[in-house]
Amino acid sequence: MKFNEDNLKELLVRWQDVLRLRDWDIQYQFVEKDWRKSGDVKINSEDKKAILLINNFNPKSTNLEELVIHELLHIKLWGMDQMIEELIYGVYGKDRQDPKLNFAYTQFMKLLENTTEELAKGYVTLGAKDKELSFGKLKKEVEEEIGI
Repeated sequence: MKFNEDNLKELLVRWQDVLRLRDWDIQYQFVEKDWRKSGDVKINSEDKKAILLINNFNPKSTNLEELVIHELLHIKLWGMDQMIEELIYGVYGKDRQDPKLNFAYTQFMKLLENTTEELAKGYVTLGAKDKELSFGKLKKEVEEEIGI
């Protein structure tokens, strides 16, 4: 399943309004190669610019609206994300071989992703046109495990 560019544009405009991100310049780019992610966002907070990257080669997400909301929420949470990341580096340093740093960083990233996903599911429930949550990533894991 490939995502429709017109649909993406419409969703981006709609959810920028809902999430109060109209003061941001946000572009998108489809990723048209094998990629482990459903989406990502690259952010320049000083200029309030962001680029959403959307997997359109082998999308793991089946709900584009949920994916757009999720990535836009990363923009909303960016300041907190960066502050906590710097705090972790301040406490543990930046030696990626340090197990304490790896533990703290991994736990923070898991919590950030889980929080972002839970917020996205709430917005989907409240205001998305497509309210069916994506199970794409989980279904792929199940298929791999049972050999489908």
